[in-house]
Amino acid sequence: MTGSAEQTRQALIGAGLKLFGENGFAGTSTRQLAAAANANIGSIAYHFGSKEGLRAACAGFIVETIKDMASQALDATDPSVADPEAASRQLSAALERMVAFVVVSPEAGAIVQFILRELSQPTAALDIIYEGVFEPTHRRLCQIWAAATGEDADSERTRIAVFTMIGQIVYFRIGRIAVMRRMGWSDIGTREAAAIVAVARDNLAAMLVSRKGERP
Repeated sequence: MTGSAEQTRQALIGAGLKLFGENGFAGTSTRQLAAAANANIGSIAYHFGSKEGLRAACAGFIVETIKDMASQALDATDPSVADPEAASRQLSAALERMVAFVVVSPEAGAIVQFILRELSQPTAALDIIYEGVFEPTHRRLCQIWAAATGEDADSERTRIAVFTMIGQIVYFRIGRIAVMRRMGWSDIGTREAAAIVAVARDNLAAMLVSRKGERP
């Protein structure tokens, strides 16, 4: 694919993430997508086959982006052999990476909005995201959690604990405006992210200590 063709393809994916997330699939026309990407309307069919194909490509882009973000924190240690302290450090590193991407990264806004739209109005795109990112990443975190605590990685309690750990970070993106207003922040940048990470790590440490204290 030529450079200009690839640029058009990426511009259409960017437009899809933004407009599908803001307006929904039915509320977004191919004309709007092409205009937002500064592309010819026929380029959607050329690159993706249809508007549905573009939506699937947006989901694929999300999978690859989040996989890249998560890989450094989650793939460094095999959780089946990690000692509890190493696993705890890996969970802490994962929290920091999540804050850096989900809360601070400008591109995360459109991605999170797209995902929220899919969660409220599920389509085949949600299946792509779930199977490519949600399930494997959550399972991996559960394995690391199990290495840190000695709990069963597949237990209901472990899975809920990991959702809780992730959820506290995601809130700072979906509730971004309210958070900034209440905190008196004009933006969430490096300093603010560091403050969020510090508290999230305290929460994680408290959860891990409570779990370790329950070991027989």
